[in-house]
Amino acid sequence: MATTAIHSSVAPHPVNVHVEPQLDHRDRLSVGIRIVLALPHLILVGGPLFLGWSWSSREAAGGYEWSTGGGALGAVAVVIAIIAWFAILFTGTYPEGLRQLAEYYLRWRVRAVAYLLLLRDEYPPFGEGRYPVTCEIAHVDGPRDRLAVGFRVILAIPHLVALWVLGIAVGVTTVVAWFAILLTGRFPAQLYTFAVGVLQWTTRVEAWLLLLHDGSPPFALH
Repeated sequence: MATTAIHSSVAPHPVNVHVEPQLDHRDRLSVGIRIVLALPHLILVGGPLFLGWSWSSREAAGGYEWSTGGGALGAVAVVIAIIAWFAILFTGTYPEGLRQLAEYYLRWRVRAVAYLLLLRDEYPPFGEGRYPVTCEIAHVDGPRDRLAVGFRVILAIPHLVALWVLGIAVGVTTVVAWFAILLTGRFPAQLYTFAVGVLQWTTRVEAWLLLLHDGSPPFALH
């Protein structure tokens, strides 16, 4: 069946995810044991929201711990974002080497998450490499918006709440798609489009929190 690339957004934005669709003729064995196959990527760059988000009670502290499951490189990316936050506030620029490393992590993560969401059957490369899922990140030209950078985490709260809900929803639809593929060899088209949209929105918010751009992500899947 002839297919064309799904572009999960038509509005101009500095961060865009593109997925070459694979609805039919799926590798049922790969899909069946996908979580096992993806473990190395999960450890390094984390997985989808429904796998990464966790609440754990901390009785001694009387509170809760919230983790986004970004993997080992995700922890490095958080440190990079903190350093970049200070650098942008004081100098107005994002250190080039740190920016490249943050982009490297995000592109790798997008490919791994797409694989875990069953959007493709090809095994994603470790690091950079050709893959039918791509993440394009436009470089920021000119001075940065220091005020928006300074309050970035606060500004992102509405997106994080929305993505928490969508993360649960895409977890459910991925399980449904898993059964559908095993039984019919096909990923339901509407569920596929939904998963791509959630991946797009999530990636834009993660790039925004990593301070890779100042454009507020739209509240939209497509």
